[in-house]
Amino acid sequence: MVLHKKKLIAAALWLVILAGCSQSPSIQRETAPSIQAESMQDAAESERLGTQWGDDVDSEIITVDLSRTSDNPLQEMQVSYADKNYQGRAVNSMSLLAGKVEFSVHTDNGKLPLYRDAGNYYLKGMAGQAYRLVYHNNSANTYEIVASVDGLNVINGSAASRYDNGYVLRPNDDLVIEGFRKSQSAVASFIFSKPDNAYAANTSSGSIENTGVIGTVIYELYDPSKPKHEQAKAKAYPADKGYAKPPQ
Repeated sequence: MVLHKKKLIAAALWLVILAGCSQSPSIQRETAPSIQAESMQDAAESERLGTQWGDDVDSEIITVDLSRTSDNPLQEMQVSYADKNYQGRAVNSMSLLAGKVEFSVHTDNGKLPLYRDAGNYYLKGMAGQAYRLVYHNNSANTYEIVASVDGLNVINGSAASRYDNGYVLRPNDDLVIEGFRKSQSAVASFIFSKPDNAYAANTSSGSIENTGVIGTVIYELYDPSKPKHEQAKAKAYPADKGYAKPPQ
């Protein structure tokens, strides 16, 4: 897993990879559901896009040791993308975990609109355009973001699994994922491309059939910096504190 910490220098990010993190193998916002069946907005062959291995971007990482509070993710979602004029309501960001986490896609010219239709989300891109995934934590909780692009884990480039290690999203902080991790100090930036030029189509771990999709899985993490409090039990009769009091 990976913790992100922003450094105020252009194209420079500081990240933290987690080891042993799992206990087992005008802005509008919209609530994103779990992955659902595709609608009729499938891209034509000429409109399809993938993401190629782009320019080198500075991104330092360090290893930390955190663990998930559960083997089951809190939420998962996916966004389909293509060079297509999608139908539906255009929004600037998606609200995950009932607003605790906000997801958006950025370029050097600002946010790309997301289109919601029948519970599915779509993103219009253009070949040659660089982009980055941005997650903002509106809560006091610590989360793990397991992100995939074109069916590949963005950290190690392997075929993505929901149970892979991911990036850490600290309370009230931002996580910016700019590309596929290529070393301890750099990533290869995400750049929209034709499917034949996509990283997934040119690595043994990927498949051109999986191009055009961005995935996110979210886990909650134990944060050792926070004191552990025993969860209060729900009370059916919270006003009962013994026998009736005598009249006054």
